Amino acid sequence: MLIKILLVGALVFAGMLIIKDGRFLARAGLTATCSQAFARNGQDEVVQACNRGRLEGYPDLTEKSCVAIGIRHRVEYWRCPAPVVSSQAPRP
Repeated sequence: MLIKILLVGALVFAGMLIIKDGRFLARAGLTATCSQAFARNGQDEVVQACNRGRLEGYPDLTEKSCVAIGIRHRVEYWRCPAPVVSSQAPRP
């Protein structure tokens, strides 16, 4: 009887870890996902392409200073400032 309880507890714990990670839910299409579509040359901005999730809909990227461009073929596009990349050059 104790073995069954420990086994069920281990399965519940593993399920909680998988859901907390978030990658499983994103691959299943339950949560929204975004990826960089392209970067505009000469400008300090990138365009993010976001897919809608079944549970939460399209993501809101306004907190990251992004501006919605529009939706096309079930993909929402956002114009965002380019991330700041620190230089790997040694300091003088």
